[in-house]
Amino acid sequence: MRSNAQRTAALVRWTFGRERLRRTSPVASMRSFWGLLLAYWLSERWREAWGLTFLILLLTGLSAQASVWFALTSGELVNRIANFHHPTVPTTPWSLLTTAATLAAIAITRDAGFTAVRHFFSTTLHRKWRQWLDDRFNQALLDSNHTHFHLLQNGFGAASEAEASSPDNIDQRMQEAIKGMTGGAIGLGVGIAGVVLSLGFVGLKLIETSSTVRGLDLLGSYGSACLTFLAIAIYVPLNTFLAAKLGRVLQGLSIRIQSAEGSYRSELNQLLHRSFHVAVINGEPAQKVVNRSRYREIDRTWASLNRVTAGFMGFELVHNFIGSRIVAYAPGLLPYVDKTISLQDYVTGAELATALINECSWFIHAMPDIATLRADARRITELAQAIESVQQPQDYYARSGPSAFEYKTQDAARGLTIHSLELLHAGDANPFLTADKLHFRPGEWTLVVGDSGSGKTSLLKAINALWAHGRGTIITPGKVRSLYAAQDVKLQGVCLKELVCLPDEAETHTDAAAVAALEEAGLEEFAGELSKDGRDGQTWDKLLSGGEKQKLVLAKIILLKPGLLFLDEATSALDSQAVQAFHRSIKDHCPEATAIAITHDTSSIQSGSDADLFDSVLTIDNGIANKAPMAAWRDAQE
Repeated sequence: MRSNAQRTAALVRWTFGRERLRRTSPVASMRSFWGLLLAYWLSERWREAWGLTFLILLLTGLSAQASVWFALTSGELVNRIANFHHPTVPTTPWSLLTTAATLAAIAITRDAGFTAVRHFFSTTLHRKWRQWLDDRFNQALLDSNHTHFHLLQNGFGAASEAEASSPDNIDQRMQEAIKGMTGGAIGLGVGIAGVVLSLGFVGLKLIETSSTVRGLDLLGSYGSACLTFLAIAIYVPLNTFLAAKLGRVLQGLSIRIQSAEGSYRSELNQLLHRSFHVAVINGEPAQKVVNRSRYREIDRTWASLNRVTAGFMGFELVHNFIGSRIVAYAPGLLPYVDKTISLQDYVTGAELATALINECSWFIHAMPDIATLRADARRITELAQAIESVQQPQDYYARSGPSAFEYKTQDAARGLTIHSLELLHAGDANPFLTADKLHFRPGEWTLVVGDSGSGKTSLLKAINALWAHGRGTIITPGKVRSLYAAQDVKLQGVCLKELVCLPDEAETHTDAAAVAALEEAGLEEFAGELSKDGRDGQTWDKLLSGGEKQKLVLAKIILLKPGLLFLDEATSALDSQAVQAFHRSIKDHCPEATAIAITHDTSSIQSGSDADLFDSVLTIDNGIANKAPMAAWRDAQE
């Protein structure tokens, strides 16, 4: 008997082993706000990220120091103007011109030099950060786990979040949200750096130029500086608090309008994909109603956003005026009236205070951008969370229904085996298809027949781990290449050789082998165009007919020689003679392959022309799948 300690240790080892086996996505660290913001700086490209960050901080510091120089020179210029007609030591025109030129040079250096160059490095960081994030999310979506497929299956991309168990509008999150978030975060970082550095450079200079204030004798020569800091400490936080209140309203509206815009764009995209079906049933009036409804939500939210933004703009303008004209000049007014400081010192102190107020008020000016940043970040982290949850597809599907499939492998010589299979639709308690036990021997060809909607394609999807809900055990032959040829062939805008070689990379197969496969499939007229992605500006998807696309699938099968082949209406666009040639060619080039085929037209098989190719028939009738020899099925048909 094992002791409790031994059992505990075994449980720990088992749990640790499960965690090690758990799939993680390239965006696993980006499921929280700070994880998303820091991921790039902690990635393999940390040198690039931190190098650009250092340059931006350096230029921000130089800009803050330039603000100090500007304030000092502004005070000097005002003093020279005031003393231009001084009776004993008048300002000379040359000294006045020199001071004015110095002030202009400082302004040009700060704005056209430090600020403009910082903008260049900031936009470079923005571009590189966005590219890195886009690459990571593409890797996560287009992984071997078929993450993009699972997300869409469980409702990702639905018109609203109420209709789905996953976030909406993946395209908007990948394009607009990532772009907006990265740009907004960099702006936020630069603003915070500006505040901190200004507090250092400008604050120190305020203390250096401080003077005594009547009634504040205990503070000594730091009286005016303390008054300035106190005024800023009261004025800026109070207005920042008010701005934050408005910012929360802006954030909510930003999220709403992003969702509304995404839903409207999604509806337009779907219209383009179902354009023919809308036209053939004259469905334009109904589609107009849907489009108007989607846009009405955009218009309502936009109107609210405009009202709040206008109010915020008015608040911001008033804040700027009071800050730069009253709060900045008030603390030094008493010492100036008491003749404790000169006009030059008074103006210098006011300019320094203005610079400090402007920097510390950055949060107020940037509040709408911060609201948008938080909205964008939320949409990206939701996508990252959904992607990570899909790494365990069955746990993910279990949100909307039972998902308890068990996938195993066995020796290739034992073929493909299915036990106690039940397939369900989301939300249903009863299965629409059941199979007690099915076995497919190595090299066996099986025809799947049944009424339309009986679950033929669903069965093939379940075998390939592409069906969401149900239960059962699927044991596939190990170390055998599997290929699924669907009835609706979708081609990418890539070169012809890549289309033939997918999912392999084109370089893994010679041009000669690809050409031979095309010729064998009856596409010899295209054999000389392997490197082209189409003709006359059109992709192969637009150029090839339905039958040619299915012959392209045949070429792929001939080239890749899979050991386990699923044909889901893969010959639906071919005539009877071409269907027979399709099957014969696979049999000749893949003699040991196990094939499971769904075909709409079984006349050629029933008549005997193709019957010798298929060894068995899997019939789906009244939701039950049964498998029998071909001869028995043909006898029953007769």
